[in-house]
Amino acid sequence: MIWQSNSEKETFAVAEEIARQASPGDIYLLEGDLGVGKTVFAKGFAHGLGITEPVTSPTFTIVQEYHEGRLPLYHFDVYRIADVEEMYELDCEGYFYGDGVCLIEWASQIRDILPDDCHQVTIAKDLKKGFDFREITLDEMR
Repeated sequence: MIWQSNSEKETFAVAEEIARQASPGDIYLLEGDLGVGKTVFAKGFAHGLGITEPVTSPTFTIVQEYHEGRLPLYHFDVYRIADVEEMYELDCEGYFYGDGVCLIEWASQIRDILPDDCHQVTIAKDLKKGFDFREITLDEMR
């Protein structure tokens, strides 16, 4: 599925819509260049799960947990992961196979340890269509 967004508000709304369809154990892999709107997407996704507390990118903590919504959200930013083994130190399998939803920024860094049945979300800019334009694609991985 593909959405076109022309603002942060629209990106937030797309993420909300996707989150409303999330089920326990779902893993969403969030890819896109720096500054493309991954944090805006994460905030909208959390809101779509009913989470109202502030959502920030867990760049230095690797994972941030939110438990107040319809489902727990485990928001990862693995940009700074130097070795996939670091993920096992965080008990990544407990998150991946738990009862919550995982949203993983920069997931390509840890592709080798991810389950096969993840949802791929890609956010891409197209400056020909405007500075704020984003194309958001949701694909199922198998």
